[in-house]
Amino acid sequence: MATRLCWLGHACLLLESDGKHVLIDPFLTGNPAAATTADKVQADFILVSHGHGDHVGDTVAIAQRTGATVVCNYEMSGWFEKQGVKKVHGQQHGGGHHFPFGYVKLTLAFHGSMLPDGSYGGNPAGFLITFKDGTRIYDAADTGLFGDMQLIGAEGIDLATLPIGDNYTMGPDDALRAVKLIGPRQVVPIHYNTWELIAQDAAVWAERVRKETQSEAIVLKPGEWITIKA
Repeated sequence: MATRLCWLGHACLLLESDGKHVLIDPFLTGNPAAATTADKVQADFILVSHGHGDHVGDTVAIAQRTGATVVCNYEMSGWFEKQGVKKVHGQQHGGGHHFPFGYVKLTLAFHGSMLPDGSYGGNPAGFLITFKDGTRIYDAADTGLFGDMQLIGAEGIDLATLPIGDNYTMGPDDALRAVKLIGPRQVVPIHYNTWELIAQDAAVWAERVRKETQSEAIVLKPGEWITIKA
């Protein structure tokens, strides 16, 4: 089975590969762009990039309903355990781990990470995921532009998901520079248009990517799937 990706709105992604469902940053309740609900979404694993409420989202409720394993930084792993999540796996930046669906490495991300109750959430992260079929995805999550994206790109990225909303993360200009550093085969914009403050014209950005890079820019509507070219 080919690896597929669905954008569920904001920064929430659902990845499907070899029968496993990997959910990332499941902010669904309270998300005006959400394409599904916390009581319906599938998940075998839930990856949480940092502690902000629009990324932690419904992680606890979904993990308790599905029995999914939550993967996050070490500091957040203890917090999720205190919330009643039974299966939690903590990692740190640069470190990777083999899961039943593939290998996950935490990457740098320049952002904050305070948890919803004010607890310390450790350092924010992105995810470099290599599925068992060889498909490699880089989810930058919430971050500003940084030069080491070029090192991440050297791994050979089939698809990158990059924030373009500005204000809290990279805006369109820096996200375009990120594409040039990473050089992914495909790129999907995320973290935009959820609220007016991060409103962007993704179609215009995608056209700039097509003109200035060799990457295929794909603008998804919340709930749309794509099959990743590996």
